[in-house]
Amino acid sequence: MRTLVVVNPNSANGSTRRKWPEIREALIQHIGAFEEKFTQTTGHATDLVRDGLASGVERIICVGGDGTNNEAVNGFFDQTTPIRPEAFLGFVPRGTGGDLCKTLGIGKELKSCLPILARGHTQAADLGAVKFESHQGQKVRRLFVNITSFGIGGLVDKKVNESSKALGGKTSFFIGTLKALFAYKNKLVHLKVSSGAETLLDESLRINNLAVANGQYFGGGMWVAPNARIDDGLFDVIILGDIHKRDIIFKASRIYKGTHLALDKVKMVRGNHVEATCDEEVLIDMDGEQPGRLPITLDILPQAIRLIAPP
Repeated sequence: MRTLVVVNPNSANGSTRRKWPEIREALIQHIGAFEEKFTQTTGHATDLVRDGLASGVERIICVGGDGTNNEAVNGFFDQTTPIRPEAFLGFVPRGTGGDLCKTLGIGKELKSCLPILARGHTQAADLGAVKFESHQGQKVRRLFVNITSFGIGGLVDKKVNESSKALGGKTSFFIGTLKALFAYKNKLVHLKVSSGAETLLDESLRINNLAVANGQYFGGGMWVAPNARIDDGLFDVIILGDIHKRDIIFKASRIYKGTHLALDKVKMVRGNHVEATCDEEVLIDMDGEQPGRLPITLDILPQAIRLIAPP
C-alpha cells in the first residue's frame, strides 16, 4: 500500500519538528515504509494530500493538530467531489486541541494511535460542506470533519492562536475562553435549521455560541455535543443562547462533562442543513481554526470519507 505521511512541523507548539525522527521510526515499525512531506504554510497540507492522491497514494496519515487534519480532509476533494474515493485518512495527534481524535477514540499519545494505524480498521464518516465569508469579504467553500461553530468560539480561536500554546490544549483553550469572554457580547443571529424538506427552526435569537457538530468535542476537550455521531448523516446543532458571563464562569465545568444540554438557555436541534446570518461581525471556528465570519451555510455530506479509527 502506498502511503504518504503529511507532517506539520510547527504543531504541538513546534515540538513536532524536534520529535519527528522518533515519530518516524515508530511509524516505520508499525506501518512500514512511507513517503513524507512537511507543510510549509497554512493550507499546504491540502495541496500535499491532493497531489499525493492524484499520484496514486492510497493511505494518508496526518501528523498535526485539528487544523492540519481539516486541511488534509479538504485535500481528499475537488470541492465536494472525491479525488480517490477508495483512499483513507489516519492520524498521529500532535496539536493543541486533539478534539477530532478524541471523538474518534484515538487518544492524544503516540503509543495509543500507532496500534490503530497498524490495524488499519476504517470507518465511513460524514463531512460538513460550508460556505462562508473570508476576512477579506470573499465567498469561501470548505469542508470540515469535526465541528464548526460561531460566536464566542471564533474569538476563542483567535485568542488561542495568538498565544504560544505552551501550556497544552485544555489550558490554552481555557485561558483563551476567559480572554474572549470579557471581550465578547452575545449576538443576535437569524438561524435556520432543516432536515430534508422539513424546517425545524427558523428564527432570530441571541446567542453566546452555536456549534454545528459532526463530532463531539471542541475547544480542547469541551464535550459540546455528547450525542453527536460522525456517521449518522445529521448535524447536532447546539445553541448556547443568551447566557450571562457569570453563568459561563460558574457553569463552565458542565460543558467539559457534557451535562450542559440540560441548562435553560441551551438547546439542541438535529438536521442536515444550517443557515445563519447576523448584522454584526460573528467569527467562525472550524476544526480549531478561525477562517472567516458569517453569513454561513452548512450541509452534511453523508459517508463522504474513510478514516482509520478503532473498531
